[in-house]
Amino acid sequence: MGDQEITELNKTYLDRSGPTNVIAFPMQEGPFSHVTPNLLGDVVISVDTAAREAQHAGITTEARFDHLLVHGILHLFGFDHDTTSQQAEAMRIKEEELLELLDE
Repeated sequence: MGDQEITELNKTYLDRSGPTNVIAFPMQEGPFSHVTPNLLGDVVISVDTAAREAQHAGITTEARFDHLLVHGILHLFGFDHDTTSQQAEAMRIKEEELLELLDE
């Protein structure tokens, strides 16, 4: 989706202002998690933000999109980078491992 749509999701669900690059919505927790217990969740990516970040980093939009998708999926698996530096490092390492698999 674009920045406008992800800005609305960011405000509605995370009470944060402005666009973000990725939001993960876990489906295995909450009052309706029993409805589809094998559904991990949804990952929403702003293509606008991904393209800007890619240009700034000197990489392709596809490469940035892949990284954001892996990042969002790891959040669905319970990885967190906001709590401790150890958790952030563990998430970064797992991202690198998974992105290497995509490049093979």
